Amino acid sequence: MTIDALGRDLGEPALGPGEVAIVGAGPGDPGLLTLRALDLIQQADCLVYDRLVSAEVLALAPRAAQRFYVGKAARCHALTQDQTNQLLVRLAVEGKRVVRLKGGDPYIFGRGGEEAEMLVDNGINFRVVPGITSAQGCASYAGFPLTHRDYVQGVTFVTGHARADGSLDLDWSALASRRHTLVFYMGLSNAGLISRELSTRGLPSSHPVALIERGTTPQQRQVVTSLGQLEQTIARERLASPTLIVVGEVVGLIDRLVQEPPAIAAWCEAAL
Repeated sequence: MTIDALGRDLGEPALGPGEVAIVGAGPGDPGLLTLRALDLIQQADCLVYDRLVSAEVLALAPRAAQRFYVGKAARCHALTQDQTNQLLVRLAVEGKRVVRLKGGDPYIFGRGGEEAEMLVDNGINFRVVPGITSAQGCASYAGFPLTHRDYVQGVTFVTGHARADGSLDLDWSALASRRHTLVFYMGLSNAGLISRELSTRGLPSSHPVALIERGTTPQQRQVVTSLGQLEQTIARERLASPTLIVVGEVVGLIDRLVQEPPAIAAWCEAAL
């Protein structure tokens, strides 16, 4: 079955001229892209994409599709959010079929809601396609679950990055629970604050933490540490953005659940 046929079979209408699709591209591995996202990407006249959208995902679009990079990193924005909003409106008004590609899920720390509001304000048709968020993808590829009934009662996704005009003002007392998994997005620059505030509210310095850099990509690197050693570990390992910080007892399951890749196991057997 072709992608076009699959889209029709799923009841997904074709992307119309002047319409914007806000699409979650997943955390990096192109294999984690949804079929609906792939269908829309292949219909695009224009791709407006973020820094964490992989080259492999971009390559799935038609060659003739225009590509607009609007990526953001700390203190380095290709376009401001307002400029990105204006770009989406302009392309739609020109009658383009626009796919706005976002790493992970567009509605989880992806500013997808802000862009959707702008489209509504300008009378532009749009649809949203969810994606596998970084928390889900990185945890699974690192080898542990985010929830497990023997260890935690919930999971919370937390922004570790404050607006430029403010500090990271969170309800630390509510977050500091041993029976809860915390996933901090964009938290490297505030790792010391995260460690101090959670420790002050009662989490032990030995509480497990996983640091996952460039998760689900061939460059994935992960380090297991503790809350008390969080800041030192980041400095020692020279971890860089994007790195997810996962705090919780479930991190301790890595040793039990991570299995040796088949190719490595076969090589070891041959060497014996």
